[in-house]
Amino acid sequence: MSKSAAISFEYFPAKTDAGREKLLNVTTPELQAIGPEFFSVTYGAGGSTRDNTRGIVEGLNAQGLSVAPHLSFGLDDEATIGALLEDYKAAGINRLVALRGDLPSGAGGGARLVYANELVAFIRERTGDHFHIEVAAYPEIHPQAESYESDVRYLKGKFDAGADSAITQYFYNVEAYFYFLDRCAALGIDKPIYAGIMPITNYANLARFSRNCGAEIPRWISKRLEGFADDQESIRAFGIDVVTQLCQTLLESGAPGIHFYTMNQTQPTLQICRNLGL
Repeated sequence: MSKSAAISFEYFPAKTDAGREKLLNVTTPELQAIGPEFFSVTYGAGGSTRDNTRGIVEGLNAQGLSVAPHLSFGLDDEATIGALLEDYKAAGINRLVALRGDLPSGAGGGARLVYANELVAFIRERTGDHFHIEVAAYPEIHPQAESYESDVRYLKGKFDAGADSAITQYFYNVEAYFYFLDRCAALGIDKPIYAGIMPITNYANLARFSRNCGAEIPRWISKRLEGFADDQESIRAFGIDVVTQLCQTLLESGAPGIHFYTMNQTQPTLQICRNLGL
């Protein structure tokens, strides 16, 4: 297993003061013991969680941790996003996750999505090489993609615009990830593409997320999880075992690193990392 593989963790912004305090003062110290390369913090549709995201980002940054705010235009204008970039730069934050994002429900028909390659180019134009820019990749292909080939070409466009590395949508099919890396390499992509991994803790939620984002849950995993019904303890134990094996295969086969979608929970991710000897 590669000892040089990068490990990172993702949060979503807590909605309450109590949730924010727990995330910063309980969850983070426990996960920081793993020695992650960075923490990322998501950004709601249309910038709907902008202030909460910024609060978590500032809290992590104040602890001296490397933090990568998610960023998308949504309904914001260039001045708003430009000012946010300058604030992050002034705070010493040097990493971002640049995404197309989604428009919030109720957005007018005239609203236009700013695609990730456009956002990457905007960040480079405004801030030069200050930020290490992560972008999203989809081994099982974005649900709105015209074709497999067009989605890989679109990822290349993000790199051509100035992205430094990519983080994948979560997946449980290791063959899909490595086949995707091969197709990316064939198109000339030579930047790291980190494997995004979601610990399994709640089957109903996972199934809903997966339907919405196009991530496939292999049939054998679905059937096993369905068999546990409401036995959450068995679901979590099985999930930890399955995801540990997935991560071990990824690292032993040369994945440059793993980005854990923690869902703001500590124990599943910590146990997987302990199982891997991280």
